Amino acid sequence: MSAYYQTCYENMGKPVCIRTRDGKEYRGVIRQVTRSHVYLEPLGGHHGGYGWGFWGPGFGLGIALGAIGTLAILPWFFI
Repeated sequence: MSAYYQTCYENMGKPVCIRTRDGKEYRGVIRQVTRSHVYLEPLGGHHGGYGWGFWGPGFGLGIALGAIGTLAILPWFFI
């Protein structure tokens, strides 16, 4: 299990900034966490769009927990 699983699980519903190991950055609200992925709803309520890939049914953008390089919890006033 990834070291990020517990952090993501404890912070569901909060805005985060995730930077993957390949340098891509994603900002969104954690909506679901599985043993292998964290699912974000993009900030601003956009469903898909450039750079977000597939908007899954009910979960949002799935990011593999093993691909996360850094994860930062954002305060609501920061977004």
